[in-house]
Amino acid sequence: MTALAAWASAADARTNGALPDMTATLREQRVESASIAVIRNGRIVSTGAWGMAGPNRAATVSTPYNLASLTKPLTAEVILRLVSAGKLSLDEPMDRYWSDPDLSRDPRRMKLTVRMALSHQTGLPNWRDAKGLAFDHDPGTTTGYSGEGYQYAARYAERRTGQSFETLAGRWLFAPARMRASGYVSAQGATMPIAVPYNDVGKPLPVERVTRYNAADLAHATARDYARFLIDARNDRGLIASVSAERSKSQADLTPGICAGTKATTCPPWTGFGLGWQLLGFPEGATMLHTGKDAGAFTFAAIDRVSGDGIVILTNSDNGWRIILPILELTGSDPKLIAFLRGQMN
Repeated sequence: MTALAAWASAADARTNGALPDMTATLREQRVESASIAVIRNGRIVSTGAWGMAGPNRAATVSTPYNLASLTKPLTAEVILRLVSAGKLSLDEPMDRYWSDPDLSRDPRRMKLTVRMALSHQTGLPNWRDAKGLAFDHDPGTTTGYSGEGYQYAARYAERRTGQSFETLAGRWLFAPARMRASGYVSAQGATMPIAVPYNDVGKPLPVERVTRYNAADLAHATARDYARFLIDARNDRGLIASVSAERSKSQADLTPGICAGTKATTCPPWTGFGLGWQLLGFPEGATMLHTGKDAGAFTFAAIDRVSGDGIVILTNSDNGWRIILPILELTGSDPKLIAFLRGQMN
């Protein structure tokens, strides 16, 4: 595609969400497949899929992908809706209902709250090691990305409500959002096979069936399904005003670490962890952003809280990160977001 054609394509995409052919971009970046959903003014305007979802299997818009850490916003949404319904609390100690056995001798467990878990302030590591789970830091004193924190919050929700987290997710999220091709536990082979993961040299990796939910990883969805969820999250569907306001706030400041030095020129005035999302605080309004990375998967989702413009990009490749900026540019996505991400990569 020539520079002029690319410019024209991006301008058209900004206007009506039309998706150009991404085949050449995938080939250039050595990405097996991508599935995309474009959102404009709070509506899905186009979807598309390119490349191979597995050996001898083309990707389609109906192909589910491993969401990797895009699972976390799903979990946060379930919990925030339960908080809004008065069934959970953001700030009561989770220890009243759930305590991980590995922490039974550590009194710091009694400080853990849902707010800390959803904003990565539990002091817990990303994942426990062979020795079990232990605190890296005192809860609430510093920010540290933690899948274990999300697992902790999900188990608290189970104990507090007396229902399995999958049941809660179906009732409070997947059903109302009409996310029929999505879930925490793999349904591979039942309806549509999940996209096969590929490493950075294009070798397919083993697909392990998911038999138990993980609140922070390994959920699956199509790009369209995830875009439906993203729109509902932007619109605060199912949330009372006070919980919506909390989600819009930076709960943990990330600006010093992310926007130091030359990166400050492309940074918004503030950025931080919200409840389930990274927030980019631009003068016009905040953007909700999250990425995901597993072996053979890279995923991306973002939406402007004010304009309702957003995008979901799902890939099944270790090289998936390479196509995020090109796709954002080809789809005419938010220039402020593009500049921020480009600055982070320099």
